[in-house]
Amino acid sequence: MSLEYISCLIHLAVFGILGVFTRYLLEKLFGPSLLGVTSNETIVYPNLPSNMVGSFLMGWWGVVFKGDISQVSDILAIGLTTGYLGSVTTFSGWNQKMLDLSVDGHWVQAILGFLIGLFLVAYSIIFGIETAKGFRWILKKLNTRPEKGVPSCNCNWTLNSSSRHLVAMVILLLVLGVLLSVSGLLLKEEFSSGSSGAQLWLACLVGPFGVWIRWFLARLNGRGLGKSGILRWLPFGTLITNVSAACIMAGLSTIEKSVNIKNFDTVANGIQLGFLGCLSTVSTFIAEFNAMRESKHPWRAYLYASTTMGISFVLGILIYNVPVWTKGFP
Repeated sequence: MSLEYISCLIHLAVFGILGVFTRYLLEKLFGPSLLGVTSNETIVYPNLPSNMVGSFLMGWWGVVFKGDISQVSDILAIGLTTGYLGSVTTFSGWNQKMLDLSVDGHWVQAILGFLIGLFLVAYSIIFGIETAKGFRWILKKLNTRPEKGVPSCNCNWTLNSSSRHLVAMVILLLVLGVLLSVSGLLLKEEFSSGSSGAQLWLACLVGPFGVWIRWFLARLNGRGLGKSGILRWLPFGTLITNVSAACIMAGLSTIEKSVNIKNFDTVANGIQLGFLGCLSTVSTFIAEFNAMRESKHPWRAYLYASTTMGISFVLGILIYNVPVWTKGFP
């Protein structure tokens, strides 16, 4: 295993945990207890703000300034986009909330939740791209580095040697150790209480595994099916991670309703928040959607979105709704 590969895993883990923290804080901030914008009973689902923020930042870091960040470090670019933004946003939570609406008979709201949610995150990344271009234009007018539109001092931060890469990796490894240690200690203290804090600390411990799997499956994007590469335009890696995370979350939600075991809710919600939240992503999904929409074949974007949402929702109905209906879970 090469040094670069290990460094990439560390970057993904650290930024993935930071993404879980950000998503959790945004959910609490816009939730009923504070601003009261989101709710489990409406189409403005709890993860909508984080999905919009992550999509907006993807326009900055994943589109407009991706090349500039890569000049500093390709691994940093992966950490910010795949690690952080991929973990700030989550598709599985979005799909599950629509299943919760449909299981109660609110089918119209569930469909509108997908359509309006897609509209909002799609325009979030567009707004991010446009504002990032405006910021680049301002930097260019400052004439700091006209050919790139970014300050020339950035070259001092470029990780252009193995020693710099090693130093950065060691620093992030220490940060990762602190994050995991603190999360483990706090989880041990709060686990029996079943609080949302206990769920967060468990999520921080299992979140990196979701990020690593998503990053590994991203290699399937652009390959297509078979030797001839059929449907090469369809990002199968992102599709698989989003659909599989949505199905696992639906399964966990079904078990959560059927069992009455102490602390099971804490474990299930921690896995949903951390592992499944990091395994699925909206920021990458919407970046792919936006790229297809601006290509010569814009219909591919809507087919891709319909395929992701349709498969996840139908399988979720079979895994979650049907058992709830037939067994009469509360």
